Amino acid sequence: MTDLARKLCAEKTLTEDEFARLIEEKDEETARFLADYASSVRDRVYGREIYVRGLIEFSNYCKNNCLYCGIRAGNANAERYRLTKDEILDRCREGDRLGFRTFVLQGGEDVHFTPDALADIVYSIKSEFPSSAVTLSVGEHPKETYALWRDAGADRYLLRHETADSEHYGRLHPPSMSLENRIRCLYDLKSLGYQVGCGIMVGSPYQTPHTIAKDLVFMKQFEPDMVGIGPFVPHHDTPFAHHPHGSLNLTLYLLSIVRIMLPHVLLPATTALGTIHPEGRELGVLAGANVCMPNLSPSDVKKKYSLYDGKLSSGSESAECLSELDERMKKIGFAVSFARGDVKK
Repeated sequence: MTDLARKLCAEKTLTEDEFARLIEEKDEETARFLADYASSVRDRVYGREIYVRGLIEFSNYCKNNCLYCGIRAGNANAERYRLTKDEILDRCREGDRLGFRTFVLQGGEDVHFTPDALADIVYSIKSEFPSSAVTLSVGEHPKETYALWRDAGADRYLLRHETADSEHYGRLHPPSMSLENRIRCLYDLKSLGYQVGCGIMVGSPYQTPHTIAKDLVFMKQFEPDMVGIGPFVPHHDTPFAHHPHGSLNLTLYLLSIVRIMLPHVLLPATTALGTIHPEGRELGVLAGANVCMPNLSPSDVKKKYSLYDGKLSSGSESAECLSELDERMKKIGFAVSFARGDVKK
């Protein structure tokens, strides 16, 4: 086991070069040590409860052409859909009946949903379910748009930064997008009082230990409330169709590092983890995660929200099978919690 692992546990941060070395020198002993330490940190802050959020994927239209994404504007083979306001509210009602107290509205950057239209949806959800949290994950927008949604009642916002290295960012996105604007969005969201999430894909094309090290330094500086870390999984209708999926072990290693670095962070065991390994979410929890996001989307659109190949859309990833998720968590010593699950600081 490296001295850097012990230093991380003691100081909760490393330099960029040290983070890169910790990744390059990863071995099984160090991974076990960090996972055990991360789990103890998570247990101290959040206990053995796994917060569940009801995910509603309400539109797979997107104006952007990110090279890794299956719902990119340039994918003519995508089967597009949009949920209406009534359909979204219907899914919230079903989620409320099941016990959910957080609804996550996720979609592409769909110009059909104007800022006012989405604000109206958020306001309607909060009016009907005032004790529940609403999380938005709909990409990059001006600060005044984020403020409008915050005023309508939105509590949280998820916006993966994808990479903190501008050259790497440029190789994953079209020229119309920039890391500078993505970071601006994150700081705007934080200034407006949102609980804010950033994050990365592990194993994305052109990623290196040094680009990941930059990500970790950025996360420590930004101090997000949530961090989404999952393995890159290719989609057959993208330029990265033949790129291998990200490493399960490196993803788990980074979950542990983030938990140690940011003890209070809300850290999902992602759908992508469950996609590349049948016990991926359990392994994510054992590495330090404390959130799962079952899918509340209507059954006829789940497969259409195809960000990557093989995405889970049934089984314990589906809200209707919460009992299975609960059993899976119980087997590793955890309990599913339907609490709002706000960040603890």
